[in-house]
Amino acid sequence: MKQTLAKYFSRMRGLGKCGARHSLSWIFWSWVGSFLGILLVAFFNQLLPISATDNIFLIGSFGASAVLIYGTPHVPYAQPRNLLGGHFISALTGVVIAQYLNIPIEFQAALAVSFSIVLMHITQTIHPPGGATALIAIIGGEQVQDLGFMYTLTPILSSAFIMLIVALLVNNLRHDEERHYPKCWW
Repeated sequence: MKQTLAKYFSRMRGLGKCGARHSLSWIFWSWVGSFLGILLVAFFNQLLPISATDNIFLIGSFGASAVLIYGTPHVPYAQPRNLLGGHFISALTGVVIAQYLNIPIEFQAALAVSFSIVLMHITQTIHPPGGATALIAIIGGEQVQDLGFMYTLTPILSSAFIMLIVALLVNNLRHDEERHYPKCWW
């Protein structure tokens, strides 16, 4: 038992090396992409007949998506299939649970995130911010709850698409092959 525990805890040492910091140019283009992507999503929200303070398009998971698609556009989780599919599947999962399971919110939240992970695995669309998208479908305010299945299209899919367009435009301005986006579509 002692040897098993020692082996278990030895896995947590993290003996590998962390990656090197990106160049200032890379960091600059990450900033430009994230700034424009989030700004355009916020402006899109202004086209809707809702209060400026009820900016339902700016959900937390899009901040995390910005880190992936503008900061690390070369990683698999940042690719268009993952961005769009991961958000859509997770939103749909969260809405189905919120709409059809009349159980305590803690269980709804746990089920929404867990099932969204399973479905993203099955569909090969893992996008870590998708977990937050599913969770927001459960814990979001009255405005999010009132959207029902529309939540999957607006704000989720439409905002993810806006951010994808910005990622395509900005990430390909730099001549660095590693930054070219996307690495794959499907």
